[in-house]
Amino acid sequence: MRRAGSSLVVALGSAFAACASLNCSSQQEIDAVEDLVAIEPRRDLALAREPLFAKLGEGLSEADGFERLRAAFAARNPGYDLRWMPAARAIAPRASCAIAFVQAGESAGAIGARRSELRRGDVALLRAGEELALESALDVLVFDVPEDLPRALPSFVRPDHDPRITDTPGGCAEELEAYRRILLTWRSEVGPYVFRALNAHRVRIFDSFTHYHPPHGGFDELYLVQGVQPGAKLITSSRTARIVEPDTLAESELDSLLVEHELEVGDLVYLPRGTIHRGVGGVLTQVITVPGFRPGAEIGVDHFLAGLNRRFPQRAPLPLHAKGADAPMVK
Repeated sequence: MRRAGSSLVVALGSAFAACASLNCSSQQEIDAVEDLVAIEPRRDLALAREPLFAKLGEGLSEADGFERLRAAFAARNPGYDLRWMPAARAIAPRASCAIAFVQAGESAGAIGARRSELRRGDVALLRAGEELALESALDVLVFDVPEDLPRALPSFVRPDHDPRITDTPGGCAEELEAYRRILLTWRSEVGPYVFRALNAHRVRIFDSFTHYHPPHGGFDELYLVQGVQPGAKLITSSRTARIVEPDTLAESELDSLLVEHELEVGDLVYLPRGTIHRGVGGVLTQVITVPGFRPGAEIGVDHFLAGLNRRFPQRAPLPLHAKGADAPMVK
Protein backbone atom coordinates (compact mmCIF):
# COMPACT_ATOMS: atom_id res chain seq x y z
CA MET A 1 0.00 0.00 0.00
CA ARG A 2 1.27 3.45 -0.89
CA ARG A 3 1.24 6.37 1.47
CA ALA A 4 0.66 9.89 0.02
CA GLY A 5 3.03 12.95 0.69
CA SER A 6 -16.59 -12.91 -11.54
CA SER A 7 -17.70 -10.17 -9.12
CA LEU A 8 -20.94 -8.70 -7.85
CA VAL A 9 -21.03 -4.97 -8.41
CA VAL A 10 -24.26 -2.96 -8.42
CA ALA A 11 -25.01 -0.62 -11.27
CA LEU A 12 -27.84 1.70 -10.30
CA GLY A 13 -28.00 4.34 -13.00
CA SER A 14 -31.02 3.05 -14.87
CA ALA A 15 -32.94 2.54 -11.64
CA PHE A 16 -32.34 6.08 -10.40
CA ALA A 17 -32.95 7.62 -13.81
CA ALA A 18 -36.31 5.89 -13.97
CA CYS A 19 -37.24 7.01 -10.48
CA ALA A 20 -36.22 10.59 -11.16
CA SER A 21 -38.41 10.79 -14.23
CA LEU A 22 -41.38 9.39 -12.32
CA ASN A 23 -40.80 11.44 -9.16
CA CYS A 24 -40.76 8.21 -7.16
CA SER A 25 -41.21 8.05 -3.43
CA SER A 26 -38.38 6.84 -1.24
CA GLN A 27 -39.80 3.30 -0.99
CA GLN A 28 -40.26 3.15 -4.77
CA GLU A 29 -36.62 4.15 -5.17
CA ILE A 30 -35.51 1.39 -2.84
CA ASP A 31 -37.67 -1.14 -4.70
CA ALA A 32 -36.19 0.01 -8.01
CA VAL A 33 -32.69 -0.45 -6.66
CA GLU A 34 -33.48 -3.98 -5.54
CA ASP A 35 -35.14 -4.89 -8.83
CA LEU A 36 -32.51 -3.45 -11.17
CA VAL A 37 -29.31 -5.08 -9.97
CA ALA A 38 -26.81 -5.68 -12.77
CA ILE A 39 -23.11 -5.97 -13.45
CA GLU A 40 -21.55 -2.53 -13.83
CA PRO A 41 -19.51 -2.39 -17.06
CA ARG A 42 -15.83 -2.57 -16.24
CA ARG A 43 -15.12 0.19 -18.74
CA ASP A 44 -17.14 2.56 -16.52
CA LEU A 45 -15.23 1.64 -13.37
CA ALA A 46 -12.01 2.11 -15.30
CA LEU A 47 -12.96 5.80 -15.49
CA ALA A 48 -12.35 6.20 -11.75
CA ARG A 49 -10.10 9.17 -11.00
CA GLU A 50 -7.56 9.95 -8.33
CA PRO A 51 -8.93 12.07 -5.48
CA LEU A 52 -7.98 15.73 -5.41
CA PHE A 53 -6.90 17.61 -2.27
CA ALA A 54 -6.91 21.29 -1.33
CA LYS A 55 -5.56 22.92 1.82
CA LEU A 56 -8.02 25.41 3.30
CA GLY A 57 -6.35 25.71 6.68
CA GLU A 58 -6.52 28.85 8.81
CA GLY A 59 -3.69 31.30 8.21
CA LEU A 60 -3.14 30.33 4.59
CA SER A 61 -3.13 33.29 2.22
CA GLU A 62 -4.20 31.02 -0.64
CA ALA A 63 -5.98 27.69 -0.77
CA ASP A 64 -3.33 25.30 -2.02
CA GLY A 65 -4.79 23.06 -4.76
CA PHE A 66 -8.25 24.60 -4.66
CA GLU A 67 -8.47 25.88 -8.24
CA ARG A 68 -7.51 22.51 -9.68
CA LEU A 69 -10.07 20.77 -7.48
CA ARG A 70 -12.76 23.34 -8.29
CA ALA A 71 -12.19 23.08 -12.04
CA ALA A 72 -12.43 19.28 -11.98
CA PHE A 73 -15.58 19.35 -9.83
CA ALA A 74 -17.33 21.95 -12.02
CA ALA A 75 -16.41 20.13 -15.23
CA ARG A 76 -17.89 16.88 -13.98
CA ASN A 77 -21.00 18.49 -12.47
CA PRO A 78 -22.49 20.97 -14.96
CA GLY A 79 -24.35 23.81 -13.30
CA TYR A 80 -22.43 23.50 -10.02
CA ASP A 81 -19.45 25.48 -8.82
CA LEU A 82 -17.31 25.98 -5.72
CA ARG A 83 -16.02 29.11 -3.99
CA TRP A 84 -13.54 29.33 -1.12
CA MET A 85 -14.07 32.57 0.77
CA PRO A 86 -11.60 33.10 3.65
CA ALA A 87 -12.32 35.97 6.05
CA ALA A 88 -15.66 36.67 4.36
CA ARG A 89 -17.80 39.51 5.74
CA ALA A 90 -20.67 38.80 3.34
CA ILE A 91 -21.82 36.50 0.55
CA ALA A 92 -23.21 38.64 -2.24
CA PRO A 93 -26.46 37.84 -4.09
CA ARG A 94 -26.26 35.67 -7.19
CA ALA A 95 -28.66 34.42 -9.82
CA SER A 96 -28.38 30.85 -8.49
CA CYS A 97 -28.82 29.34 -5.05
CA ALA A 98 -25.81 28.80 -2.79
CA ILE A 99 -25.01 26.61 0.20
CA ALA A 100 -22.25 27.93 2.47
CA PHE A 101 -20.36 25.67 4.90
CA VAL A 102 -18.68 27.50 7.78
CA GLN A 103 -15.12 26.26 8.27
CA ALA A 104 -13.67 28.76 10.75
CA GLY A 105 -14.68 31.77 12.83
CA GLU A 106 -17.77 32.79 14.80
CA SER A 107 -20.28 35.45 13.82
CA ALA A 108 -23.87 36.50 13.82
CA GLY A 109 -25.31 36.28 10.32
CA ALA A 110 -28.42 37.57 8.62
CA ILE A 111 -30.26 36.67 5.42
CA GLY A 112 -32.92 39.33 5.15
CA ALA A 113 -34.83 39.34 8.43
CA ARG A 114 -33.63 35.87 9.39
CA ARG A 115 -30.69 35.81 11.81
CA SER A 116 -28.51 33.17 13.39
CA GLU A 117 -25.22 32.64 15.15
CA LEU A 118 -22.72 30.79 12.95
CA ARG A 119 -19.60 28.77 13.66
CA ARG A 120 -17.68 25.78 12.28
CA GLY A 121 -20.08 23.03 11.24
CA ASP A 122 -23.02 25.35 10.50
CA VAL A 123 -24.50 25.94 7.06
CA ALA A 124 -26.25 28.91 5.46
CA LEU A 125 -28.71 28.38 2.60
CA LEU A 126 -29.13 31.29 0.20
CA ARG A 127 -31.85 31.42 -2.40
CA ALA A 128 -31.29 33.24 -5.68
CA GLY A 129 -30.88 36.95 -5.06
CA GLU A 130 -30.28 36.63 -1.31
CA GLU A 131 -27.28 37.99 0.57
CA LEU A 132 -25.63 36.73 3.75
CA ALA A 133 -24.40 39.58 5.94
CA LEU A 134 -21.89 38.80 8.70
CA GLU A 135 -20.88 40.81 11.76
CA SER A 136 -17.46 39.11 11.94
CA ALA A 137 -15.31 37.35 9.37
CA LEU A 138 -15.88 33.69 8.60
CA ASP A 139 -14.05 31.21 6.40
CA VAL A 140 -16.71 29.58 4.21
CA LEU A 141 -16.83 27.01 1.44
CA VAL A 142 -19.69 27.89 -0.91
CA PHE A 143 -21.44 25.55 -3.36
CA ASP A 144 -23.39 27.19 -6.17
CA VAL A 145 -26.21 24.82 -7.11
CA PRO A 146 -28.41 24.79 -10.23
CA GLU A 147 -31.70 23.94 -8.48
CA ASP A 148 -33.96 26.12 -6.35
CA LEU A 149 -34.03 25.53 -2.63
CA PRO A 150 -37.43 24.27 -1.42
CA ARG A 151 -39.43 26.80 0.58
CA ALA A 152 -39.59 24.39 3.51
CA LEU A 153 -35.84 24.63 4.08
CA PRO A 154 -34.57 27.09 6.71
CA SER A 155 -31.93 29.69 5.92
CA PHE A 156 -29.57 28.28 8.55
CA VAL A 157 -28.85 24.68 9.55
CA ARG A 158 -26.90 24.19 12.78
CA PRO A 159 -26.28 20.47 13.42
CA ASP A 160 -25.24 20.94 17.06
CA HIS A 161 -28.07 23.35 17.94
CA ASP A 162 -31.12 22.20 15.96
CA PRO A 163 -33.37 19.90 18.05
CA ARG A 164 -34.66 18.30 14.84
CA ILE A 165 -31.17 17.00 14.01
CA THR A 166 -29.99 14.11 16.17
CA ASP A 167 -27.28 11.49 15.81
CA THR A 168 -28.20 8.92 13.16
CA PRO A 169 -25.70 6.03 13.03
CA GLY A 170 -25.20 4.57 9.57
CA GLY A 171 -23.15 4.91 6.41
CA CYS A 172 -19.52 5.43 7.37
CA ALA A 173 -20.25 5.66 11.13
CA GLU A 174 -22.35 2.77 12.37
CA GLU A 175 -21.38 2.80 16.06
CA LEU A 176 -24.35 3.28 18.38
CA GLU A 177 -22.65 6.31 19.94
CA ALA A 178 -21.62 7.73 16.56
CA TYR A 179 -21.64 11.47 15.94
CA ARG A 180 -23.46 11.61 12.58
CA ARG A 181 -25.84 14.50 11.97
CA ILE A 182 -27.71 14.81 8.71
CA LEU A 183 -28.05 18.40 7.49
CA LEU A 184 -29.51 17.93 4.00
CA THR A 185 -30.90 14.59 2.95
CA TRP A 186 -32.34 12.63 0.04
CA ARG A 187 -35.05 10.99 2.18
CA SER A 188 -37.34 12.54 4.78
CA GLU A 189 -37.18 9.33 6.79
CA VAL A 190 -33.60 10.08 7.88
CA GLY A 191 -33.65 13.86 8.32
CA PRO A 192 -35.94 16.88 8.37
CA TYR A 193 -34.36 18.90 5.55
CA VAL A 194 -34.76 17.35 2.09
CA PHE A 195 -32.85 18.71 -0.90
CA ARG A 196 -31.76 16.35 -3.65
CA ALA A 197 -29.32 18.55 -5.55
CA LEU A 198 -26.82 18.41 -2.66
CA ASN A 199 -26.72 16.41 0.55
CA ALA A 200 -24.51 16.83 3.61
CA HIS A 201 -23.93 15.17 6.93
CA ARG A 202 -21.42 16.03 9.63
CA VAL A 203 -19.82 12.87 10.94
CA ARG A 204 -16.90 11.58 12.97
CA ILE A 205 -15.42 8.57 11.15
CA PHE A 206 -13.41 5.92 12.98
CA ASP A 207 -13.75 2.83 10.78
CA SER A 208 -15.71 3.25 7.58
CA PHE A 209 -16.28 0.37 5.23
CA THR A 210 -14.28 0.57 1.98
CA HIS A 211 -16.57 1.61 -0.85
CA TYR A 212 -17.18 3.64 -3.99
CA HIS A 213 -20.13 5.37 -5.62
CA PRO A 214 -20.94 4.07 -9.11
CA PRO A 215 -20.19 6.24 -12.16
CA HIS A 216 -23.82 5.86 -13.25
CA GLY A 217 -26.48 6.49 -10.62
CA GLY A 218 -23.94 7.50 -7.99
CA PHE A 219 -22.60 10.84 -6.82
CA ASP A 220 -19.41 12.79 -6.29
CA GLU A 221 -18.39 13.22 -2.67
CA LEU A 222 -16.33 15.86 -0.90
CA TYR A 223 -14.85 15.82 2.59
CA LEU A 224 -14.41 19.16 4.36
CA VAL A 225 -12.26 18.16 7.32
CA GLN A 226 -13.16 20.00 10.55
CA GLY A 227 -11.38 17.92 13.19
CA VAL A 228 -8.84 15.11 13.38
CA GLN A 229 -7.53 12.75 16.00
CA PRO A 230 -3.91 11.51 15.83
CA GLY A 231 -3.60 9.01 12.99
CA ALA A 232 -6.78 10.07 11.19
CA LYS A 233 -6.47 9.26 7.50
CA LEU A 234 -8.27 8.53 4.27
CA ILE A 235 -7.52 5.40 2.23
CA THR A 236 -8.29 5.69 -1.50
CA SER A 237 -7.87 3.90 -4.80
CA SER A 238 -8.59 4.83 -8.39
CA ARG A 239 -7.99 1.21 -9.43
CA THR A 240 -11.58 0.22 -8.84
CA ALA A 241 -11.85 -1.98 -11.93
CA ARG A 242 -8.86 -4.07 -10.82
CA ILE A 243 -10.19 -4.49 -7.29
CA VAL A 244 -13.69 -5.63 -8.29
CA GLU A 245 -12.33 -8.06 -10.90
CA PRO A 246 -9.27 -9.33 -9.06
CA ASP A 247 -8.80 -12.72 -10.72
CA THR A 248 -5.98 -11.52 -12.96
CA LEU A 249 -4.45 -9.12 -10.45
CA ALA A 250 -0.75 -9.85 -9.90
CA GLU A 251 1.06 -9.78 -6.58
CA SER A 252 3.24 -6.97 -7.89
CA GLU A 253 0.16 -4.71 -8.08
CA LEU A 254 -0.70 -4.93 -4.38
CA ASP A 255 1.67 -2.21 -3.18
CA SER A 256 0.05 0.40 -5.43
CA LEU A 257 -3.55 -0.73 -5.00
CA LEU A 258 -4.43 1.52 -2.05
CA VAL A 259 -3.06 4.92 -1.01
CA GLU A 260 -3.07 6.39 2.51
CA HIS A 261 -3.53 10.14 3.03
CA GLU A 262 -2.93 11.72 6.42
CA LEU A 263 -5.63 14.32 7.08
CA GLU A 264 -5.51 17.77 8.68
CA VAL A 265 -8.15 20.30 9.66
CA GLY A 266 -8.87 22.39 6.59
CA ASP A 267 -8.36 19.62 4.06
CA LEU A 268 -10.91 19.57 1.26
CA VAL A 269 -11.01 16.20 -0.52
CA TYR A 270 -12.80 15.61 -3.82
CA LEU A 271 -13.77 11.96 -4.45
CA PRO A 272 -15.20 11.55 -7.96
CA ARG A 273 -17.69 8.82 -8.73
CA GLY A 274 -16.01 5.43 -8.95
CA THR A 275 -13.13 6.30 -6.62
CA ILE A 276 -12.71 3.87 -3.72
CA HIS A 277 -12.35 5.43 -0.27
CA ARG A 278 -12.40 4.65 3.44
CA GLY A 279 -11.99 6.99 6.42
CA VAL A 280 -10.36 5.76 9.63
CA GLY A 281 -8.87 7.01 12.86
CA GLY A 282 -11.27 9.71 14.02
CA VAL A 283 -11.84 12.35 11.35
CA LEU A 284 -14.62 14.89 11.87
CA THR A 285 -15.82 16.02 8.48
CA GLN A 286 -18.66 17.51 6.52
CA VAL A 287 -19.47 14.81 3.94
CA ILE A 288 -21.02 16.62 0.97
CA THR A 289 -22.50 14.78 -2.01
CA VAL A 290 -23.45 16.04 -5.47
CA PRO A 291 -26.10 15.28 -6.38
CA GLY A 292 -27.79 13.97 -3.25
CA PHE A 293 -26.97 10.82 -1.29
CA ARG A 294 -28.96 8.31 -3.31
CA PRO A 295 -29.92 5.14 -1.41
CA GLY A 296 -28.05 2.05 -2.52
CA ALA A 297 -25.16 3.93 -4.16
CA GLU A 298 -22.46 2.95 -1.67
CA ILE A 299 -20.84 -0.20 -3.06
CA GLY A 300 -18.56 -2.04 -0.64
CA VAL A 301 -15.30 -3.68 -1.73
CA ASP A 302 -13.95 -5.07 1.55
CA HIS A 303 -14.86 -8.63 0.51
CA PHE A 304 -12.65 -8.22 -2.56
CA LEU A 305 -9.78 -6.98 -0.40
CA ALA A 306 -10.29 -9.90 1.98
CA GLY A 307 -10.10 -12.29 -0.98
CA LEU A 308 -6.79 -10.76 -2.05
CA ASN A 309 -5.43 -11.17 1.48
CA ARG A 310 -6.34 -14.86 1.39
CA ARG A 311 -4.84 -15.24 -2.06
CA PHE A 312 -1.52 -13.65 -1.07
CA PRO A 313 -1.03 -14.69 2.59
CA GLN A 314 2.71 -14.06 2.42
CA ARG A 315 2.14 -10.33 1.96
CA ALA A 316 1.20 -7.73 4.56
CA PRO A 317 -2.60 -7.72 4.51
CA LEU A 318 -4.49 -4.96 2.79
CA PRO A 319 -6.41 -2.85 5.33
CA LEU A 320 -10.16 -3.40 5.36
CA HIS A 321 -13.35 -3.02 7.36
CA ALA A 322 -13.93 -6.33 9.14
CA LYS A 323 -17.74 -6.25 8.93
CA GLY A 324 -17.60 -6.05 5.14
CA ALA A 325 -15.03 -8.80 4.63
CA ASP A 326 -17.32 -11.81 4.32
CA ALA A 327 -19.98 -10.69 1.84
CA PRO A 328 -20.84 -7.81 -0.52
CA MET A 329 -22.10 -4.71 1.29
CA VAL A 330 -24.35 -2.14 -0.38
CA LYS A 331 -25.85 0.84 1.43
